[in-house]
Amino acid sequence: MMKNKLANSTILITGGTGSFGNAFVPLTLEKYNPKKIIIFSRDEMKQWNMAQKFKDDTRVRFFIGDVRDKDRLYRALDGVDYIVHAAATKIVPTAEYNPFECIKTNVIGAMNIIDAAIDKGVKDVVALSTDKASSPINLYGASKLASDKMFVAGNAYSGEHSSKFSVVRYGNVMGSRGSVIPFFYHQKDSKTLPITDPRMTRFMISLEDGVELVWKAFEDMCGGEIYVKKIPSIKITDLAKIIAPDASHEIIGIRPGEKLHEQMISMEDALSTYEYNDHFKILPVINDWGSDVNRIQDGKKVDENFVYSSETNTEWVGEEEMTEWIELNKHKLGNI
Repeated sequence: MMKNKLANSTILITGGTGSFGNAFVPLTLEKYNPKKIIIFSRDEMKQWNMAQKFKDDTRVRFFIGDVRDKDRLYRALDGVDYIVHAAATKIVPTAEYNPFECIKTNVIGAMNIIDAAIDKGVKDVVALSTDKASSPINLYGASKLASDKMFVAGNAYSGEHSSKFSVVRYGNVMGSRGSVIPFFYHQKDSKTLPITDPRMTRFMISLEDGVELVWKAFEDMCGGEIYVKKIPSIKITDLAKIIAPDASHEIIGIRPGEKLHEQMISMEDALSTYEYNDHFKILPVINDWGSDVNRIQDGKKVDENFVYSSETNTEWVGEEEMTEWIELNKHKLGNI
């Protein structure tokens, strides 16, 4: 059971001062009472600010370091049972204009995590991915696809060691830094909102659902699975109308490296994808792992032409649901 796995364990989260880490840490402390959660990141100011929230909780520790620095990772992983790998260069234009830096963090950093985890005897690693890794058209997506492939193959690298690696993939996290909801929210009193394309759609997931998907992966993984949560879509124009109903829309065109619709499972991936109640699993195509009954469990094979796209999704965010979420979270949106 999951509780037995994470309870009284030591967990390290890379990039732990980001939006995901700020949700994962308190939720995991409350639900599983781990012995220790180590925040591993390179921004000392973000660590200082986050430390104020947990100053009375001795279970939360902070460790300055960079996933590019393997020696520092080796030191940080002493006694660590589980890793959540959330560190990444994520902003699409930043990656396009700084490609070497993107590769150092997203690809070399992933290699370092895999090597260090195996050598230090870490039990399980769950790496965060992105919809942009499915049929990528920008460097961020391509680098995360490479990262995903390495974490899947890391289970073969592990050999006789016990370390296992899996991946979780989801779309826009509602209210996270750099996402469209806080951007529109800050512009809501203006007369005009910039819209890249009126046809554009996006997947939407809450931070809490993202955390639960990571918990699910730790509970379920044999190693090599890519977990994709079933989440609703929304049209960008509908989102803009909900946040700022009186604003007009200025069409500014799609930015370099941006997709009209998001995709999390491609037709090519469908050949090894299984469906479950609230998620999908893309199984590895190497080493016959995709036909392993322990990985498949009670999953149902998807149609060979299946594509999980925000445009053709069967579930959509309603106006009432989104309005309620914004009302409950407006105190956070104002500070992002």
